[in-house]
Amino acid sequence: MSTPSSAGLPALDLQASQVLPTDPGALLVGRAWLPAAGGPAVVTLRGDQVFDITSREAPTVRDLFEAAAPPALAASTPGRSLGSLDSLLRNSDEASRDLGRPWLLSPVDLQAVKAAGVTFASSLLERLIEEQSKGVPERAAQLRRDMIELIGTDLARLVPGSEQAEALKRRLMERAMWSQYLEVGIGPDPEIFTKAQPLSSVGLGAHAGIHPRSRWNNPEPEVALVLSSAGRMVGATLANDVNLRDFEGRSALLLGMAKDNNASCAIGPFVRVFDANWGELEVEALELSLRVVGTDGFVLEGSSSMARISRPPRALADALMSMHQYPDGAVLLLGTLFAPIQDREAPGQGFTHHTGDVVTIRTPGLGALCNRVMPSDRCAPWSFGAGELMRNLAARGLLS
Repeated sequence: MSTPSSAGLPALDLQASQVLPTDPGALLVGRAWLPAAGGPAVVTLRGDQVFDITSREAPTVRDLFEAAAPPALAASTPGRSLGSLDSLLRNSDEASRDLGRPWLLSPVDLQAVKAAGVTFASSLLERLIEEQSKGVPERAAQLRRDMIELIGTDLARLVPGSEQAEALKRRLMERAMWSQYLEVGIGPDPEIFTKAQPLSSVGLGAHAGIHPRSRWNNPEPEVALVLSSAGRMVGATLANDVNLRDFEGRSALLLGMAKDNNASCAIGPFVRVFDANWGELEVEALELSLRVVGTDGFVLEGSSSMARISRPPRALADALMSMHQYPDGAVLLLGTLFAPIQDREAPGQGFTHHTGDVVTIRTPGLGALCNRVMPSDRCAPWSFGAGELMRNLAARGLLS
């Protein structure tokens, strides 16, 4: 059953061989919508089958990750098969979804969804350009040349908050060049903001939303840490921190409008649960690839390397948890190295999304997240919140 806004779009290539991590031993946890139950299930992958492991011990993914040993609980819960992963993947494409059969959701639920910005000094230059251009893409090319001449491009060597970073800050302030983006890029405190509301993120195959008034925007391929309420790293997944460069470029005070719109945060396909074989060190070594394919034949490719992050994931997680408590845990998007400047519509205007773009973020350790870009007012509206979830779980006898 396709919606009128997405009818006629080509199908997404959602196959197990395309979206899973290359490591067959990866412990994967996610969520699926169960039409018969009118609500979500906690699921895990066993062989080629998706198993519903929702239980009184773990009625939500949040509860699973609050357990003393999430890997053991996920592995030991018997569950029931919902069918093959390929069948759920085929039905996860929002453009052709059969609403009478299960499909995959974002793999997180009650956690706060937060994001860290300007965590790669190498991409700091593009944030400065957004600010100086006031959201006008035509000014970006000349500003990029001017910025490189004034401050160079080798900011990656700077350790945020270090004496060298403070010395650069003083020099730039003397020349009236200091910026709010430089402050969070090389200063002592990171930028951490709310990306989406709990339960509002979308999963693999869903439409990813762009504010309908935005004319300059881009995907941001990122790794997302999943944290327990105690700040323990329990897993990682992929995310697309959709960004509106024109809105944020006009004013940093428009960050909420630039970042938190209907369907503007895609997460998935699964959370890879940390265990004895895979964890924080592997996250720090991940190499992400990005591919955008438009209905107009345009192709954009790029990459982002976690090895080049300026603030280690543990430091970002500690900064988040120092702000206040997160009793349902948190998902923390770690930022991106990637900032597309390839011209699409006209010379000097850089990249922006078109309706129908297919965005695929991939890394061998976490698999692939694939979504189709649509105006946010043409994406499925978010209607299933925490209250509805609690009522649904209670009706299914899953709340103690």
